[in-house]
Amino acid sequence: MKTAVVTDSTAYIPKELREKWGIYMIPLSVIFDHETYREEIDISAEEFYKEVKQRELPSTSMPPIGEFVALFEKLMKEYDAVISIHLSSGISGTFQGAVSACDMVDGIKVYPFDSEISAMVQGFYALEAAELAEQGVHVEEILERLKEMKRSIRAYFMVDDLSHLQRGGRLSNAQALIGSLLQVKPLLHFQDKKIVPFEKVRTRKKAMNRVVELLAADANSGEEYRAVIIHANREAEALEWKSELESLFPNVEFLLSYFGPVIGTHLGEGSMGLGWYKK
Repeated sequence: MKTAVVTDSTAYIPKELREKWGIYMIPLSVIFDHETYREEIDISAEEFYKEVKQRELPSTSMPPIGEFVALFEKLMKEYDAVISIHLSSGISGTFQGAVSACDMVDGIKVYPFDSEISAMVQGFYALEAAELAEQGVHVEEILERLKEMKRSIRAYFMVDDLSHLQRGGRLSNAQALIGSLLQVKPLLHFQDKKIVPFEKVRTRKKAMNRVVELLAADANSGEEYRAVIIHANREAEALEWKSELESLFPNVEFLLSYFGPVIGTHLGEGSMGLGWYKK
């Protein structure tokens, strides 16, 4: 059985890795003044952060169901099955779009997978699935591995300004107000598919140190982990943090990624995250 792996653009898997592992991508979009830009295709993260300094914050949109249908129909010529991995259904309708498209396609079995998270932590699922698919592992076994990963995956992130999340409806008004009044840097995470506060921390440095403590609680077991540092237009800071963490945790493989246009719209520039799972 030959299995294709699909994910959406919010996984922010570098193009060279997508091409290496044959991962197919469905783009989400940002809309500036009625102009639609597909992220990772029409607009890069770097271009996006330049644009938002000069224009009003864009809105975001999920892929049309027709794009899923067209891709799945194309894949049926070469594959027997598709695992379609998407950002959390608690913050986007993208996963449901994949589910709806399944019912419109005959001739190939599609398995939509709700990552219940986003950004490169979502990308970890796609990379794992693609590596296993290349080895010829059966689709059901790949899905079991993804479920196993979900039990060890952790991800925490902090934002400089909660108003982006509040305005986009991804965090409640009360929580955003508390953050702005107290000038806290709340640590956020996904719980039950939604973005919720994990802890309130006073400064950016303390927030980042707290995430390191949470990583240490897992990684100090000595088992092998894979982790990713994710930044919103703060590459120099992220690289410095990566170097520090690599010296602290020799048993953890660290990657560097970014919050692209769609997720960056909701988190805002300056956001920083760290996610990991047990290999």
